[in-house]
Amino acid sequence: MSKWTKKIEDDLTLLIKDWLKQQNKTQKDLRKSLNASSERMPALIAILQKEYSQGGLPKLVSRLCTIENDWASNNDISGKEPTTSDPFGQLDLLLEELKEDCSN
Repeated sequence: MSKWTKKIEDDLTLLIKDWLKQQNKTQKDLRKSLNASSERMPALIAILQKEYSQGGLPKLVSRLCTIENDWASNNDISGKEPTTSDPFGQLDLLLEELKEDCSN
């Protein structure tokens, strides 16, 4: 397993911002899902870094997929259409980008 680097953190931060926009969610929504102490990006990234240190990319991506599924389920319950037909599309891109970064 690769060590957490500034590059991984920067890439993950950018991806999280894009992902939240695509999902019509905010950092506050992600804070609730991660049970973080703050909605500020450093606090959110700290939680994700802990996930990464406990199980690498698979654990990090699994956590994000679970959150996305929860959001999609809540949208379905409220009668709203999910914002994407492939709920894992953005997370698959994250996984691929992080794999490429780790192998470089």
